[in-house]
Amino acid sequence: MPNQNSPYNAFATLLKSGGHPVSPAELQGLLLGRSCAGAGFAPEGWFVDASMLLEKEPEDNVRQALIGLQEMVKAELTSDDMTVVLLLPSDDDSLADRAAAMGQWCQGFLAGFALVGNQSLTQETQEVLQDLAAIAQVQDALEESEDGESDYMEVMEYLRVAPLLLFTEFNKKAAPEAKPSLH
Repeated sequence: MPNQNSPYNAFATLLKSGGHPVSPAELQGLLLGRSCAGAGFAPEGWFVDASMLLEKEPEDNVRQALIGLQEMVKAELTSDDMTVVLLLPSDDDSLADRAAAMGQWCQGFLAGFALVGNQSLTQETQEVLQDLAAIAQVQDALEESEDGESDYMEVMEYLRVAPLLLFTEFNKKAAPEAKPSLH
């Protein structure tokens, strides 16, 4: 039985009550995609991009949830812990529901990454983005079984690492200029 108190379900209820036809997974994917591509963490830009998915101006409670989501993502991407918590349904939900949300997360991530429009992609970055595009399509391929659960967990672990790789690639700190040596 799905956990009604999970962060995913609570956010989904909030979005639905505001009339926003988007899943929390797709919204977090969009945020992570744009953040990893170098969009920064200014709330104004995030609100503009999120409004595409929300389809209307968010109410104050939804706006506050978007700020909270952004703060969480910023903390995850910039901390030394190297951990990203995916906003997906809990393990109590059906594998089909979890896989569908995973596909939505990937679609959101790709859309967010594309919004920033990085022109020069390394081979590794291209492969990660191709993987995400492929994962977005496998929603119906996972079967309720031990193998299906194992496959889901494996893909989920990949999705926890991919944003960190891309964030590191596109948000490199400028190397300090070498100070001239005095002889």
